[in-house]
Amino acid sequence: MTRRSALAASAAAPALFSAPAGAELPSKLEKAMSTPVLKHNLFSEPVRLQSVELLRNGKTWLVRARSASGVTGYADAHGSVMSAAYPIVVKKVAPYFVGKDARDLEDHIHGVYLSNSNYKWQGLPFWVSVAAVEFAILDLLGKVANKPLGELVGSVIRRDIAVYRASGNRGNSPEAEIDYLRKIVSETGAQAIKFRLGARMRYDDASTRRDEALVPLTRKTFGDKMAIYADGNGSYDVAMAVRIGRLLEEQKFRFFEEPAPFDYYGETREIASQLSIPIALGEQESSMRGFRRIIEHEIARVIQPDLMYFGGFTRSIRVSRMAAAAGLDCTPHMSGGGLGYLYVAHYASCVPNAGAHQEYKGEEDTLPCHSATSSLKSEKGMLRVPSGPGLGIEIDPDFVSRAKPVTA
Repeated sequence: MTRRSALAASAAAPALFSAPAGAELPSKLEKAMSTPVLKHNLFSEPVRLQSVELLRNGKTWLVRARSASGVTGYADAHGSVMSAAYPIVVKKVAPYFVGKDARDLEDHIHGVYLSNSNYKWQGLPFWVSVAAVEFAILDLLGKVANKPLGELVGSVIRRDIAVYRASGNRGNSPEAEIDYLRKIVSETGAQAIKFRLGARMRYDDASTRRDEALVPLTRKTFGDKMAIYADGNGSYDVAMAVRIGRLLEEQKFRFFEEPAPFDYYGETREIASQLSIPIALGEQESSMRGFRRIIEHEIARVIQPDLMYFGGFTRSIRVSRMAAAAGLDCTPHMSGGGLGYLYVAHYASCVPNAGAHQEYKGEEDTLPCHSATSSLKSEKGMLRVPSGPGLGIEIDPDFVSRAKPVTA
């Protein structure tokens, strides 16, 4: 069975819920899932991968992909995950790509999933490993074609990306959180913020008191012009999610992310049906068909693939196409630091329905790198996407030279 026929068969499988969507949507989602993303016609001859290596310099993990003609691509490999998952890259993912024609990257993403029963390993550690390799190969392909990432898969429709700054705090006082939000807004000039509610996959009296004080205090502090988003991190049951969601609606928040545990699809759909604020979901989703289910059955209105957790750029582009077919935004979740903010920016540069603001963490955890076409910083709440080939950056050569190959 070919990749396309496998995707089509998956798309035709029975649904978990009865779909309220119109009859045309399933066929549109099937097309979005199965239509190739990478523009093969940019390359006139094979781009043979001579090597794919995992490197480490301190807490930073890099993937380096080299072609037989000597072109090299790099990617940050999500250090917090890679510190535990590196044997998957070294043993199960990177070797598969060696000798392959990089022009057929999408077929190879499906191929590595099937190879040696790797599908049994699927989940965050496997897909982060695949994503890291894919971003290095895309950087290489961009250099071969002399195109930025966005033009490898479509057109760059925006170079200046509006960002939001997200707080990772939970459990501090509302006043302390306001002070922190002021700080990160002043550092970046962001016109949008996101903060956390609940107690992470649970709630209690203390977290509820904090929620009910912090939500109106944030709006009072930052005023009506600030776009504010809230992240529940799966903390609530249906009743409490609706209670908190109505408070968010009163204060005109933009979306309510993951109000119930991420795999509670029925409960999340019930929450969404009772609220007018858009529900955002997808950070933990690793299945293409899982995203189809979320979209087709109106479980969420803001679709959030994590570009690393979900397995990379091209898979996430397919999710954006499914969301677009249903008239929904596809605003990626950003995990970790490193170059995550840059991956998100390139994604938003070419995805028409990327949403109003993208997550940005570039000032607190970044590789030593520079770009000739971007400061790689948020300036007045906007991040300019590099227009150079591939990722459009150069990692400090001395930093790379001190990185050691990783073996399992």
